[in-house]
Amino acid sequence: MALLRTLRGLFTLILVLPLTFIASTLTWLDLVIGRKSPAKALVFPTWWSRCLCRLAGVRVRVQGQEQIDLEQTYIFAGNHASQYDIFAFQGYFPHDFRWIAKKELFRIPIFGQALHRIGHIPIDRARGRQALKSLDEAGRRIAAGSSVLIFPEGTRSPDGRLREFKTGAALLALKAGAPAVPVGFNGSYEILPKGGLLPKSGEIVIRIGAPIATDRYRAADKQALATDLHRAVQGLLDERHRA
Repeated sequence: MALLRTLRGLFTLILVLPLTFIASTLTWLDLVIGRKSPAKALVFPTWWSRCLCRLAGVRVRVQGQEQIDLEQTYIFAGNHASQYDIFAFQGYFPHDFRWIAKKELFRIPIFGQALHRIGHIPIDRARGRQALKSLDEAGRRIAAGSSVLIFPEGTRSPDGRLREFKTGAALLALKAGAPAVPVGFNGSYEILPKGGLLPKSGEIVIRIGAPIATDRYRAADKQALATDLHRAVQGLLDERHRA
């Protein structure tokens, strides 16, 4: 059994690059030549994400999505334990959203161009002023009708446990005036932890919490909102993933 899981993980790893190239190329062609809207072109990233989950034997369940109005824009704020957080959310959560990602991903040939064209937002985590510009861009995406997914920890957890939240997600929610939605990713760390190469089969359970209205917070209350978000996300996590 262990050998089969290793072989399956290796097979998935081998196919990551060709699948990424295919999905990125199709996305770029759909936007540039087909002139489709970014929302319609998301069909290829969704296909890519589901392929990477299915190849690795990863099952995904979403709980609590009935609390989300598909016509409303939100800031989704979740814990970040694995690269598979993105694959699971993009592949199986039925909502138009863009994610804030480290700027290095946008430098990857073809993949980076597809990320940019479809509207995902690069962030320079080492430079505070540039990071604020990224939040402003995310605010424009929200004003245009797209929700945004952000990981307030700033990077993947090294042990799968929830880390302290930075205030960027709260600041974005306050600036945009959009509800902040806590999201708990459970099981993704066991599938592919930070530094891992071969994904393991298993189940990811995405729990969606109740939206937090931001109109009751003042502009200076970003730390209070970040604390409330952290508490809400922690409540959506299994014991092994809590802080």
